[in-house]
Amino acid sequence: MTKTISEILDQDHFEKQDIVTLLSANEQDRNLLFERSAMIKEKYVGKRVFYRGLIEFSNLCAKNCYYCGIRAGNKQTNRYEITEDEILEAARYAYENKYGSLVIQSGERSDKSFVKRIASLVSRIKKLSNGDLGITLSMGEQTEETYKSWFDSGAHRYLLRIEVSNPELYLKYHPNDKKHDYFARLESLHLLRKVGYQVGTGVMIGLPFQTVHDLADDLIFFRNFDIDMVGMGPFIEHENTPLYQYKDELLSKSERFYLSLKMVAILRIMMKDINIAATTAMQAIDPLGREKAIKVGANIIMPNLTPSKYREDYLLYEDKPCLDEDANDCKQCLEARIHMAGGDIGYGEWGDSTHFKKRKKDEIK
Repeated sequence: MTKTISEILDQDHFEKQDIVTLLSANEQDRNLLFERSAMIKEKYVGKRVFYRGLIEFSNLCAKNCYYCGIRAGNKQTNRYEITEDEILEAARYAYENKYGSLVIQSGERSDKSFVKRIASLVSRIKKLSNGDLGITLSMGEQTEETYKSWFDSGAHRYLLRIEVSNPELYLKYHPNDKKHDYFARLESLHLLRKVGYQVGTGVMIGLPFQTVHDLADDLIFFRNFDIDMVGMGPFIEHENTPLYQYKDELLSKSERFYLSLKMVAILRIMMKDINIAATTAMQAIDPLGREKAIKVGANIIMPNLTPSKYREDYLLYEDKPCLDEDANDCKQCLEARIHMAGGDIGYGEWGDSTHFKKRKKDEIK
């Protein structure tokens, strides 16, 4: 007998078919889902929304993922690396404006000079902020030694998106070689946990060949890994990538957007106390995309602090918003958006995952 949306939402645990049903919900039923996830969010993480000032450090990348605009094989991209002074200036802005935390993101590299430079930058940011700025890194697969070096320098959160949890689908979105190994990526997530990071991951939603069954498996993957934080959003094609050839076979952008909102809402119900980001890709499709994500379950937002002269060169996908806003414009805009969504900004707070804190306590026991 088929369960109704209300019956599923009243359960303490979702099986895969329950998740598939929720992901397939029509407009009326998805509103029931969104109401329930908003209630769960307020009960377990509250209305507080935490800033992660985003610095897109470099678009140099050693990988060739088929969906990404900064892939090594894209010769149309102007490559850059932000200077140390510019990064410290952005960090100082975040500190003085009580952002609480930074995210430093780049293409995937593991050369010694890069590894050493990131360790130095993290140390200098911690010193500049008297240890007050929390630091999240998102720089792909690295060795355990590198992860530990960056952790010891002061980084304490790391985002490594799996992009898709199905290893067969993974092969459709990446070259089949040693640089793009699904199981190496899984191992990196385990290494991050071992070193002591709060571990984040995420997926793209609405990829070619992907089904709601795959997305249900992605959510179960997050739960089984006991992840601390998630950043996920709609897949948006980029014309200088191999996956662009499938653009006419994709769900409409509106469908991808609402599927992404459902993913955020279902995950909030499944993993009540983790951190979930309202990603920029949501706003790339819907002008109020990030606000809508906050309403249904997200509690993290990332104001872009990358100097505007570099932003057009860090295009992972097309139609990326806020390319011409400076840090002050972005700050004022996001403040208004968060209040519009009924949230309060956690100024000066790291906003660490409550889930992580509980998990660490359990590990000590």
